[in-house]
Amino acid sequence: MKINDVKLAISAVRRSQYPEDNKPEFLLVGRSNVGKSSFINSIIERKSAARVSSKPGKTQTLNFYSINDDFYLVDVPGYGYANVSKKVQQKFGLMIEEYLEHRDNLMKVFMLVDFRIKPTNDDLLMYNFLKYHNLPVIIVATKVDKVSRNDREKQKNLINNELNIHEEDELVLFSTKTKLGKAEIQKKLSNIVYPQKEE
Repeated sequence: MKINDVKLAISAVRRSQYPEDNKPEFLLVGRSNVGKSSFINSIIERKSAARVSSKPGKTQTLNFYSINDDFYLVDVPGYGYANVSKKVQQKFGLMIEEYLEHRDNLMKVFMLVDFRIKPTNDDLLMYNFLKYHNLPVIIVATKVDKVSRNDREKQKNLINNELNIHEEDELVLFSTKTKLGKAEIQKKLSNIVYPQKEE
């Protein structure tokens, strides 16, 4: 998949602000410090289209990134960040729920988890929430380069078991640093958005 054009098209806080062109959308969810911005920049081959912040909890809107004018990557506020008040966390939750309940053009959800650690209770809640809405999910395990090769199979099993990943969902190992998983994610996007171009 060749990335020719990337732009932050819309930052929304409510349904009336979402794009109305009905293009395919892919949602990105994950804890505040899991590396969503770095993931986006890697996949779309831009250094800073999505701003990487040293402070978790920076994203406070639904950010619709238009890719090649053909589809959207939708980045939502990260969850599980202690310094964000309960009231703000609840607002984020309602914002995401409203999106999930009204987007027929949502093709797939990329849920990012930190490969180095056991999935958190927030991760489990999010995964179960997505499956409650019958959404297809790809679990993206980030920061894989920070785990030794000898420990990777153990970590994969830990994530699979803790989240109880459904048979129809996938787990992809990903590293922004080594580019592990980048081509695989791009191919998955391409297969959905440009099926006629795939074999």
